[in-house]
Amino acid sequence: QVQLVESGGGLVQAGGSLRLSCVASGRTFGSYAMGWFRQAPGKEREFVASINRNGGNIYYAESVKGRFTISRDNAKNTVYLQMNNLKPEDTAVYYCNVQTFYPIRANAGSWGQGTQVTVSS
Repeated sequence: QVQLVESGGGLVQAGGSLRLSCVASGRTFGSYAMGWFRQAPGKEREFVASINRNGGNIYYAESVKGRFTISRDNAKNTVYLQMNNLKPEDTAVYYCNVQTFYPIRANAGSWGQGTQVTVSS
């Protein structure tokens, strides 16, 4: 089973940027689709962005389109989420997700432990 470790969260002012990273264990990272989800306090977990195994297909939630960029480096077993022009409503715990097939589904695959992103106004 693939293990995921996220990093890069923190506290940032509105309008600022953060880059999240998710490192996966195993030698078959390039075979998997990857995604980012987030969960704000009192809310359900929601989809943020996904990328297929070679980076040729990418999809974003409408709420982050134009501000967030997902990318991957298969040589480093890492998927990234570059977050620009952050808003207070982006505050959440961000989770990395790995699945066998693309497009990814909301409640499937394996999850990391999450990294907290807090955006102050």
